[in-house]
Amino acid sequence: MQSTIKEEFSEHLKVSKKTMESICKSIEIAAKLCIDSLKNGNKILIFGNGGSAADAQHIAAEIVGRYKTERKGLSAIALTTDTSILTSISNDYGYSYIFKRQVEALANNGDVLIGISTGGTSANVVSALKIAKKLGCQSIGFSGRDGGEFNSVCDVNLKAISEDTPRIQEMHILFGHIICHLIDQAFNKSN
Repeated sequence: MQSTIKEEFSEHLKVSKKTMESICKSIEIAAKLCIDSLKNGNKILIFGNGGSAADAQHIAAEIVGRYKTERKGLSAIALTTDTSILTSISNDYGYSYIFKRQVEALANNGDVLIGISTGGTSANVVSALKIAKKLGCQSIGFSGRDGGEFNSVCDVNLKAISEDTPRIQEMHILFGHIICHLIDQAFNKSN
């Protein structure tokens, strides 16, 4: 067991190091998009499937509550939490519409959308990001592998340098935490 545990840590560190070398500027751009949107009274909509849905909820909670420092509550919504909306859209339109329909209803010009997909290819996430562009929203992707469709539909695509889903997901929550930390700094009471 110890060798497996050490191997998992080692793989995480390798992916983290490779990703860090290529992504710092993109994370800064993504954080600035979020901060500017929030300072203008807009909101952040976050969504993904499965583990990415859980990450969306986690990141939204850090923005609405706080990450590390005391500041005012900020507007973020995980589009993965309302079971009545999710099931009604799935039933009436199909699962591929669960995020697109919510973006049509909730997104306004100036909002930021964060779509999460380990391959950047989840069709329901991609379609919501495309509709967001038409509504005047900025979009951020959290992806991995080769970045998939997120490379072309997102204003900035934060790509974990890995083919391994668990490592990609670990990087996604790190991306979210770094952005939340920068948001905290921008809205800290002392600033």
